[in-house]
Parts: sequence; structure tokens; C-alpha cells
Amino acid sequence: MDNGEERAPELRTLRQKVEYMVEKTFPGRKISGRVFADLVKERGGSLSHSYFSNILAGKVTQPSEEILKALGLGFGVDWRFFKEESEVVDDVVAGLQFLAKRRTGEISGLAGRGLDEDGLPPELLQFALALLRDAEHRGPAAGGGQRG
Repeated sequence: MDNGEERAPELRTLRQKVEYMVEKTFPGRKISGRVFADLVKERGGSLSHSYFSNILAGKVTQPSEEILKALGLGFGVDWRFFKEESEVVDDVVAGLQFLAKRRTGEISGLAGRGLDEDGLPPELLQFALALLRDAEHRGPAAGGGQRG
């Protein structure tokens, strides 16, 4: 039964991670290797369109650190997300889920005191998402409704 909650996907391979990022970064759009390579170049990196296409085709599984950094630039995430056994995968997924809920209006605002230029720490994003999940399970009658 789908209760509207997005489950964290299993992101083990480079291809799975890149496909996930394409879906979340460019929702509803098909992004060509050339468009993505141009985006990376605009952001100061270098990645050939054919190499990006080969990643999506599963032909590239262990690229260099420079390629991972280019992917990070293109998607606007920490490049370590694309490393094998990455510890930042969960943090990036939590951040994307948070942004998606903000975009759909499930989160209307958030205030933080003492934040630095990096914004909310991943632990706080995870906590905020857990609160939203709890509120969704309780429903509007239990205080999860909107205020006027």
C-alpha cells in the first residue's frame, strides 16, 4: 500500500546513482549526455557526453575521481555520493526528499538559528523528514493539519 512516503532507493552502482540524480535533478525531463556535459563545463568541470552516456548504459563502473567530481558539479551534490559504499548517499537522498516535500508544499517553511553557509546538517534533514513521516501517520486530526 502506498501512503505517499518515498522510500530511500537502493543506490549501489554508479549507474543507479546517476539515474537517480537525473530523475531528481531534472524531473520529467530527458537529459542528453551533451546537455549534461555542457552543464558540467559551465560549472567549471570536464566530462564528455559520450562518457556520461556510457555511465548511464552501465559500461562505466569505476571512473576516476575527476569524473566523480565532474558528476558532483553537474548535479550540484557532493562528489563522494558517487563513490562506492558512499557514506554520503543517505544524506543526499534525505536532502532531495526534503526539497521535494518543500516543492510540493508538504513543508512550507523552516527556520534555523546559528546555521552556517552550508545550511542544514544532514542529521537535521533526517530529523525533519522523520517528523513529517510521523505527522503523515497521525493525520490532520492529531495536529498534523495546516494552520490558518
